[in-house]
Amino acid sequence: MAPCEHAFVSVRGSPYARFQRALETGNLTLIRGAAAELPRVSLEDALRVCLVIREREPQAFDRAARRWLSRYAGVPGATLDQLAVAVAAFQLMRKQPELALELLEEIAP
Repeated sequence: MAPCEHAFVSVRGSPYARFQRALETGNLTLIRGAAAELPRVSLEDALRVCLVIREREPQAFDRAARRWLSRYAGVPGATLDQLAVAVAAFQLMRKQPELALELLEEIAP
């Protein structure tokens, strides 16, 4: 590898590291771009994306929540009761995000 290629890779970092940095900025354009480089976004990280969407693009929050809930419903071992808790948590998320996150942590896979 040529020296300048090595420097370029070091500055950019891994795709997941870029995704994590993008999440920290709260910039949805960066988040979406970095997520597109990943083979898969974990449910935990997808929840973090939902939180940013809730703050930055509230009109897109319902869609993001439905997508997360759809993925959660496919988790092996997830029960209907747990899915109901997740739905309730997302309904609470606009007004009581801390309580919503507590509920979601209780059912985390």
